[in-house]
Amino acid sequence: MDAREAVDAVKDWLQSERLEIREVKDHQNIMHLHVRYPPTKQGHVFNVVIPKNRNLVLVYSITRVDEGQQSEMISHNEEDSGGWETWLHEMRLHLTQANLDWVLHVGKKQEELLGPLQAFNLSRPIWFDGLTQNEFMHTMRHVWLSKLALIHKIKFGYGPGTGKPGPVDDWIAKKARKSSSKGGASGNPKSSVDMDETGGFGRDFDPDEWA
Repeated sequence: MDAREAVDAVKDWLQSERLEIREVKDHQNIMHLHVRYPPTKQGHVFNVVIPKNRNLVLVYSITRVDEGQQSEMISHNEEDSGGWETWLHEMRLHLTQANLDWVLHVGKKQEELLGPLQAFNLSRPIWFDGLTQNEFMHTMRHVWLSKLALIHKIKFGYGPGTGKPGPVDDWIAKKARKSSSKGGASGNPKSSVDMDETGGFGRDFDPDEWA
């Protein structure tokens, strides 16, 4: 299977599952789709990407941690920094054992204390020689269930939150660097993709609705 065949196959599979898809203008990749998954009004944004010069499809989803939950994490850290670091360590082990690639965005240190968990990105690649409808759809499901497990852990430990996404220091710094480079660059700036897609699908998501 080559990249063109992979694009056609993935789109056909998503449509056959009645999943809502949106194409993203992205000159850095051959294909970049936003997919609502699971296919309900509470579905989250999943990204399905075929990078240039790579023989694979990448499925990933980004989640911002609620502002209220971040505040509870800060309180936990202030009262028991060892307990907070243990919780983060267990999250890293859980994600590693889930057979996923992952990034945890942890807030900047304040007075030598780690910041709260602010966002996480879970992903899994599928190489073209193993790309089938079964493998692709099970990858979507696997990323979703792993994401759901982490959402449950956060909600159980730090409450339901306020319904407002909290800040993400890494993204604020990244946007500042982009603004600075655009201000000093000449000619046409390169097209970039905004990685903060958590304000679209799934704002009213309640993990207790899912088993």
